[in-house]
Amino acid sequence: MLLGETGSGKELFAQSIHNQSPRRDHPLLAINCGAIPRELLESELFGYVEGSFTGARRGGQPGKFELADGGTIFLDEIGDMSADMQVKLLRVLQTGEVCRVGEHKPISVDVRIIAATNVQLKNEVDRGNFREDLFYPLNVFPIVIPPLRQRSEDIVHLARYFLSRSIKVLKKSGIKFASDTERSLVQYAWPGNVRELENVVERAANLAEDDIIKPDLLGLPAVLLNGSRMKLPGARRLEEVEKKTIMDSIEAAKFNLSRASHSLGISRATLYNKIKKYDLQILRQSV
Repeated sequence: MLLGETGSGKELFAQSIHNQSPRRDHPLLAINCGAIPRELLESELFGYVEGSFTGARRGGQPGKFELADGGTIFLDEIGDMSADMQVKLLRVLQTGEVCRVGEHKPISVDVRIIAATNVQLKNEVDRGNFREDLFYPLNVFPIVIPPLRQRSEDIVHLARYFLSRSIKVLKKSGIKFASDTERSLVQYAWPGNVRELENVVERAANLAEDDIIKPDLLGLPAVLLNGSRMKLPGARRLEEVEKKTIMDSIEAAKFNLSRASHSLGISRATLYNKIKKYDLQILRQSV
């Protein structure tokens, strides 16, 4: 089980675990349990047969578990899975078999499950929102992934990785960060975590017209004072930087919260939680 904030890089960790395992020559398939409507999640995971529902493809379709046979399936935001789907997932864990929607013939699968969540899943068990008998087999080896702001030593390495990947897609070459750009990356609070970093680097790679990416191409809010970090103690400094970053992004988006959350690389729900956490006063009409 991978535990961490939204955008903290849980899928990257899952990819690394898969790549270092004996299953690396087989597929790794990821699915966000919170992004797919509950009525569609079952067919996505387990597949379906022809005629099982309106719009079902002729001949049916295998689900993620069948397609990942021999490999790994990454279930992101497992805490958002509905109660009835939790029962069906538990059955797969217990039997190693899936049944496509619309038939009762079991299909054997050999799949490693890596689950991830951004909530305290044990608390959800205590509240009765998540099955205890599913929680324990998923939580055999929990790994806590700190937010990016707490592992600044990773920022430049990740940024360089995302840059190399972006310029390969863009068919550019030889592009690198200026030293002051890398300092700016390290000094930024990254409220959207790894996902925001990836978006910022991809944007900079698209805008780059020469071989050096300078700080202005990052498009980051002005979170630095006189070229240095805010002089505040420990966690308070990080919170003040994050608070200012979020407010700057909202203002830059002209109080459009959808655009602000996109620029930060976080969901609207996460942005609302941050606004509430820091008691930000959004004076203008927001959408």
